[in-house]
Amino acid sequence: MDARDFDAVLTAVREFVAAEVVPAEQQIDETDEVPARIRERAAAMGLFGFALPEEFGGLGLTMTEEVRLAFEIGVTTPAFRSMFATNNGLAGQVIVWNGTAGQQERYLPAIARGDIIASFALTEPEAGSDPGGLTTSARRDGDSWIIEGAKRYITNAPVADLFVVFARTADGGPQSISAFLVDRDTPGLWVGPRDKKMGQAGAWTGEVGFDGARVPAAALLGEREGTGFTTAMRSLSRGRLHIAAVCVGLAQRLLMESASYAGRRHQFGQAIGQFQLVQGMLADSQTECYAGRAMVLEAARHFDDGTDTRVGPSCCKYFCSEMAGRVADRAVQIFGGAGYMRGVAVERFYRDARVFRLYEGTSQVQQVIIARQVLRSGPLAL
Repeated sequence: MDARDFDAVLTAVREFVAAEVVPAEQQIDETDEVPARIRERAAAMGLFGFALPEEFGGLGLTMTEEVRLAFEIGVTTPAFRSMFATNNGLAGQVIVWNGTAGQQERYLPAIARGDIIASFALTEPEAGSDPGGLTTSARRDGDSWIIEGAKRYITNAPVADLFVVFARTADGGPQSISAFLVDRDTPGLWVGPRDKKMGQAGAWTGEVGFDGARVPAAALLGEREGTGFTTAMRSLSRGRLHIAAVCVGLAQRLLMESASYAGRRHQFGQAIGQFQLVQGMLADSQTECYAGRAMVLEAARHFDDGTDTRVGPSCCKYFCSEMAGRVADRAVQIFGGAGYMRGVAVERFYRDARVFRLYEGTSQVQQVIIARQVLRSGPLAL
């Protein structure tokens, strides 16, 4: 995609978010559902396939372009992003990277159109930060595989048409983990009710179980065993950089809300924005937003040229998710009592922001990844 076309995409998304999604935020929070009209418009704009190759109907964005798009998407309810993020990221990318030609042709065009909602089924009740400890298993039975186990906190599970399922196909460590493409109507597959969460209403998660779910041999990703763990880690690395960019967008929205409120809320005969302690909070939030945006763009550049696809994304995910939480906390503080009330945007975003420090690798997991790299190879060259 050339620069002019990409700028047109950014403009269209920015205008759509402002005109259609932001006004629907409170409705989404109260109903725990994104309106169908927003989903349909997002699909028509190509958002369900923005990171998928053009040959399969996607927009084929680079990582640098993707994070710039994520800055725009991040300014509104995370439920909007959640609709199409897994199609582009965790689930869609594993098919791009490791799927056979037949698997790619079968699934990717429909995923890019939004006709198929894909889900990334990795996390388990006892395997979250340590995906190598998963216990879901798959055993060969003639020309089929039989999957047993359960997955937890799976994004889009209640509405997914396709599950990328990670299961152990042999005894041993991470090299024994394989990935399967499992259609929702597979006998033996069941999906639990959608979770009731602290925040991010409208972004549905749920439990997925496999009671002797039988899938054909062709459902094995790439029709090769043992590639699941490596594929998952590669997909998570890209996803962490995307999440970091979303956090920057969220922080920017919180700063806008804070500055606006500080300018119109009066105490002691003047706008609270005239008080230096309030100015200090605004300054801290602006500085952190600026830093987060700069580091995400730099990490995306290195991701695109292949010089760093691991540590930079972890640094960004760690800093930006923590940063968004701090900006959200300051926003509530600036709003005072009003910031604690339901129906006020900063209260909703305060709840929404908390999970960014948990999924796709907790902050503590990112610290471990970063520190091990520093100890092994030294600090990143800047």
